[in-house]
Amino acid sequence: MKAKDIYSFSENIFKLLDKDSALLTAGNLDSFNAMTISWASIGSLWRRNIITVYVRPSRFTFQFIAKQPYFTVSFFPENYQDKLTYLGTHSGREEDKIKKCNLTPIPAKNNAVTYSEARLTFVCKKLYEYDLNPEQIPETIRNRFYLQKDYHRVFVGEIVQFLEENE
Repeated sequence: MKAKDIYSFSENIFKLLDKDSALLTAGNLDSFNAMTISWASIGSLWRRNIITVYVRPSRFTFQFIAKQPYFTVSFFPENYQDKLTYLGTHSGREEDKIKKCNLTPIPAKNNAVTYSEARLTFVCKKLYEYDLNPEQIPETIRNRFYLQKDYHRVFVGEIVQFLEENE
């Protein structure tokens, strides 16, 4: 992967998140976990380019993103969809799911983790985090996504590096 100027990013973020999904990874090469996400935002906040991700405290990845200052959001070629589905439905508590999916973790900036198979990666520095307030979530959404009352924590990360596969 090669570092690129963030302003060279020109993909449809809605397609990336809704159709391709992303792999959120937190920790370092010695100790990390990853989970598939499709809920995220990308934009600008406080004059910084940011990605906002949402992680339930019950997820194994939560302990890594909560204590580490950096995380990555990586996207893969379409033929990795089965692996991303597996990574989103199995816990790293019980198995080495990265190894099982034959992904190759590699270092990124600031000891963050990405994968040699990824086609693009955003390396993010955590700027802010907060818990969703259940009382402010519309009842129809609470009834659909929060029956277990396991509300997400929101992590806002500044994009400090944009990596793209070598051409």
